[in-house]
Amino acid sequence: MNQTTLEQPIIRFERVIKRFGDVTVLNELDFHVKKGEKVTIIGPSGSGKSTVLRVLMTLENINSGVIHVAGQPLWHEYRDGELVPAGEAHLRRMRKEMGMVFQQFNLFPHMTVRRNITEAPVHVLGLSKQEAKLRAEEYLELVGLDEHADKYPSQLSGGQQQRVAIARALAMRPGIMLFDEPTSALDPELVGEVLTVIQRLAQKHDLTMLLVTHEMQFAKQISDRICFFDKGRVLEEGPPEQMFTEPREARTREFLSAFLNPA
Repeated sequence: MNQTTLEQPIIRFERVIKRFGDVTVLNELDFHVKKGEKVTIIGPSGSGKSTVLRVLMTLENINSGVIHVAGQPLWHEYRDGELVPAGEAHLRRMRKEMGMVFQQFNLFPHMTVRRNITEAPVHVLGLSKQEAKLRAEEYLELVGLDEHADKYPSQLSGGQQQRVAIARALAMRPGIMLFDEPTSALDPELVGEVLTVIQRLAQKHDLTMLLVTHEMQFAKQISDRICFFDKGRVLEEGPPEQMFTEPREARTREFLSAFLNPA
């Protein structure tokens, strides 16, 4: 990774405010992720963690501030040298930079596993059906489900469905992968298979990854950096070793003690 890449974060939030009614969820948030970095956001409920991902996927607009993704403004674009609110064409282009895996799997129940994965590459990226089929096979093998391509989501376990959702996101070949508590809807015995797939991605692929999770041991293993969010801002951040053993802030210590030292 060269110095220029390190100097230009692939994701950059600058004084971003997001409100839902009278509630400020992101409070002048400054936050960045470097290209190829694996960053996990942790924090209490309502601290703005999932909102960061939803704003990046353009599922929620922002009230003020600027977000840059891959060197381009996300919710704005330049017209005649002026930064103005982005049009739909710009937002569509920017969405292609990112893939997101949600808490719920959001698979199309009436489509086979293979078609769930090929649909967007064909209709959004313009791939031929054969190209998309080959791509689906590649990523189904990666997540260990190549023998399930002709099944429907209802025939799969929750863990298998989430692995299909990961393959579907990867099939768009995004540079950035976003994971919003990808194991929270799973039965405990199925969590490990999904975490194993995400860990394999982190180790073998040069993806930028931004995760929101309550799986602290997993976050410790996979992350280059942990960011603790509180009241819509980054209260503290650092490498996992420091964050999980010697956090500076009392609020961080209080939050982590509930996960690392359960009663």
